[in-house]
Amino acid sequence: MDEPDFQPLARLIRRIVAWLVALYLVGVLGLMYYWDREPDLFDVQAVAQAQAAAAGDTVTGDVTTAALIHVMQTVLDKPGGYLSNDVTPPGVLMDNIPRWEFGAITQARDLVRALRNDFSRSQSQSIEDDDLIIADPQLHFDTEKWLLPPSEWEYRTGIAALQRYLARLSDDDHANAQFFARADNLRDWLAVVEKRLGSLSQRLSASVGQVRVNTDLQGDAAATQSTQTPDMVVVQTPWMEIDDVFYEARGSAWALVHFLRAVEQDFGPVLENKNALVSLRQIIRELEATQGRVWSPVILNGSEFGFMSNHSLVMASYISRANAAVIDLRNLLSEG
Repeated sequence: MDEPDFQPLARLIRRIVAWLVALYLVGVLGLMYYWDREPDLFDVQAVAQAQAAAAGDTVTGDVTTAALIHVMQTVLDKPGGYLSNDVTPPGVLMDNIPRWEFGAITQARDLVRALRNDFSRSQSQSIEDDDLIIADPQLHFDTEKWLLPPSEWEYRTGIAALQRYLARLSDDDHANAQFFARADNLRDWLAVVEKRLGSLSQRLSASVGQVRVNTDLQGDAAATQSTQTPDMVVVQTPWMEIDDVFYEARGSAWALVHFLRAVEQDFGPVLENKNALVSLRQIIRELEATQGRVWSPVILNGSEFGFMSNHSLVMASYISRANAAVIDLRNLLSEG
């Protein structure tokens, strides 16, 4: 009796496996393409009005708080969801959007801390808001945690606390929750924004490598530091990290555009009184320019005046101008 021939069956199985692998790879590539898109800018006033419709009358602080909530919701709910802590394809294979997420979350963290320490308090001896005490550490949770509890859970807990604070802002009980739109509060938050933008500008500019004069102790003849550093410092972003810094800056600028648009609404009288409204709008304009479409499939790293463009230097230009305008705005708020 002849033995059965299993070769046709084996070939069929190999073909099925090959097709399944091919379909899986195509699906992964398709999802990577779909997920690798940054969210568009949104209307902070429309978002605040939608939140106020559920919470009550619109009051000072609504737009800023609603913008913060919506920025975090967008980070979590955009196509692909939150990718920074993904450990499976295609999320684990992507790095541009996770860096974008980190930039946006960093700005959200700075603003929620300003809400907790400054905007919601009338003076240094006043009591902290109970919900902001929860929201602040929740938004500072590790961005890459995927085991229980994952980062998304903690961030949503912080968003829920912010929503409760927003609802209480319109409560008739004046002692329930407050948002104080004062020049000194705004100036303190802008000081943090200034440092963030300055750091991003330096990191973006280092894409081509620079020799910089050490200015760490300038302006104070008696200043000292822990260890000695040379007078000239060579700074260069590693080649593999150039696109990471670029997309972190994009995410940071994206979030900051919304926060500054919200500040324009909530701090309008203060800004007009200081003749600083135009300065704020110029910062917003510079940051909006950072959100232009990137036509190249990769972030190019040409030299300053070379044949190929350098996307990092273009981004650094916008960030630097915005940072200079923030410094001017802080001076106006202090002296205007």
